[in-house]
Amino acid sequence: MTSAIETRLADLGVTLPDAPKPAANYVPFVQVGDMVHISGQIASDSSGLITGKLGDTMSTGEGAKAARACAIALLAQLKSACDGDLDRLVRVVKLTGFVNSTPDFTEQPQVINGASNFMVEALGDAGRHARAAVSAPSLPMGVAVEIDGLFQIA
Repeated sequence: MTSAIETRLADLGVTLPDAPKPAANYVPFVQVGDMVHISGQIASDSSGLITGKLGDTMSTGEGAKAARACAIALLAQLKSACDGDLDRLVRVVKLTGFVNSTPDFTEQPQVINGASNFMVEALGDAGRHARAAVSAPSLPMGVAVEIDGLFQIA
């Protein structure tokens, strides 16, 4: 059975990948009560990792696409946390976005908008969330963006 959220994702041309496996000694998510804390998801697509440094080798628009890819990975992890039933999602509570950027780059919010806009487009009002968008001098494996999230589920 396909969830209403997955139907909406399909309408947007998005098929969730399998939830990425952790790259080190941590778990992909932790559930405490009705809250699911999802570990940082790094930017990747069907071609592999999305690497680059904003303000140097990547444009803000390219960074926003990388952030959108992180949001898709977050939803894949959430689906796993919800035993395959994304309709258990109540709301996206908070996203924290890290942008691999030069010291003078100041458009971190516009980059992380790629994830925020996608969450609202895919989930409607349940996708509206609190957020932080911060600069990082480097990220794992040279990726452009990493985002973690907090989600409320039923």
